[in-house]
Amino acid sequence: MKSLFTLFCFSFFTMSAIAQTTELKTAVPDPDKIIQVVEISCGKCKMGLTGKTCEMAVRIEGKAYYADGAHIDSFGDAHADNGMCNTIRKAEVQGDLVENRFKITYIKLLPEKKSGSK
Repeated sequence: MKSLFTLFCFSFFTMSAIAQTTELKTAVPDPDKIIQVVEISCGKCKMGLTGKTCEMAVRIEGKAYYADGAHIDSFGDAHADNGMCNTIRKAEVQGDLVENRFKITYIKLLPEKKSGSK
């Protein structure tokens, strides 16, 4: 029984460690592409897009698109007070619009403006 418990704990911590190693593949901008500053948030919760689950979206020139290339939890818990399902943030992005989805190749979340600052 003790061996079974030890095996379970080892498996749980191993799987947890593997699950936490996801990195954005979008750390370096392409010098040949324009960097756009866009709004970024949950498409379903904050941008009025239809869908069954919370998914990352960008708003470019007033139009929202679901985005591929960055997961909604890439910037922390999406359902936290400052998460993507509860706030709209600004980000620098590069990518292309393909079949009504924005394919992110570079993303940098910009710092939040402090309330009361200009």
